[in-house]
Amino acid sequence: MAAVVSVVVVLLVLGLIHFYLWKRLVRDTTGPGRWRRVGAVAAVVLGLLIPATLASVRSSWYWLSWPGYVWLALMFYLLVVLVVLEVPMLVTRRVLRRRVAAAEPTAAAPEPVLVGAAGPADPPAAAAVDQPDHDPARRLLLARGAAIFAGLTAAGITGYGVRNALGPPRLDRVQIPLAKLPRGMDGLRIATVSDIHLGPFRGRAHTERIVAMINRLDADFVAVVGDLVDGSVAELGEAAAPLRDLRSRYGSFFVTGNHEYYSGVEEWVPEVDRLGLRVLQNVRQEIRTPGGVLDLAGVNDVSAAGTGLAAPADYAAALGDRDPSRPVVLLAHQPIAAVEAAKFGVDLQLSGHTHGGQIVPFNLVVAMQQPVVSGLGEVDGTKVYVTNGAGFWGPPVRVGANPQITLVELRTP
Repeated sequence: MAAVVSVVVVLLVLGLIHFYLWKRLVRDTTGPGRWRRVGAVAAVVLGLLIPATLASVRSSWYWLSWPGYVWLALMFYLLVVLVVLEVPMLVTRRVLRRRVAAAEPTAAAPEPVLVGAAGPADPPAAAAVDQPDHDPARRLLLARGAAIFAGLTAAGITGYGVRNALGPPRLDRVQIPLAKLPRGMDGLRIATVSDIHLGPFRGRAHTERIVAMINRLDADFVAVVGDLVDGSVAELGEAAAPLRDLRSRYGSFFVTGNHEYYSGVEEWVPEVDRLGLRVLQNVRQEIRTPGGVLDLAGVNDVSAAGTGLAAPADYAAALGDRDPSRPVVLLAHQPIAAVEAAKFGVDLQLSGHTHGGQIVPFNLVVAMQQPVVSGLGEVDGTKVYVTNGAGFWGPPVRVGANPQITLVELRTP
């Protein structure tokens, strides 16, 4: 019942949004006739395209998802721009109304009425005509100007976002000092990537590009912090295969993200291990270098709890009973894991999940759920670095949060 109510609410909201867009973009800018009818049909079709997209993304009809997801992003920015324009539009309409009223001639004093046998004389013709409170032509021009501005702005932002999402990830470098890091390990380099999201829209070429970028970094080890796939091993095994070519001095490591639990985590864990990445499921790994030792730990994603597919995140198993004099770096898909990790004295947590918000202003919504949205932050004394992810989920659009691979360089204070 709860699921049915949720679906009904979502459909109702989508219906109201499309009605609002039809009103502002079609009804207010056209007169009765063919173009208004065409606009109404288009609004209905586009409204139905979104639930069709959500239903088809994991089926053989996934190709429908491309136009549907692009329209979802375009719809969102149209809505945002038009809502922002509501106040200046209202002010402009009132100014125009007052100017029209001020330009009207002052009504003359009424003349005496002569009463005769035929009854009272007819009133002056001018007094019998109601003057409009504003100029309809100007109102139509204003509505069309707002519609054109909203359309061009939304299309421009969405087009930029598509180009950004489908382009190569940006390489960012960040230096993070750790108080316990031995001087001999100063400059240890961790290539960090998350949210690759292999699936119907991103395949083997996407993986190959990411692997090539990481290999050029000459990293000490590689950390893949979850949400590698959106599909089964049978569907995406070939797309993930280039991961076997990852190169680093001390190995490549992986922790599960929430999307692995939607995609058959019980198959993906051995598959990723077969490709040469050690999967850290609530365990700890020593990274021994000529300059010292560092503990690298990993926990299952917090979404594993209650799925029955894998053990939930177990911080005690991964972090307990360790040498507290060693620095420890924790791989955890969601930044929120730092709330528990901080209780075990974790020096640095590397995470993804947020996509940096992916589409502004959704970063503000993400900030209500996660302690760090993008970049370096701190939770109860534990440093948390969140990479934006190298892929996308849902609309193939990134605005304000470039796809990213990060080279984390650990430094002594």
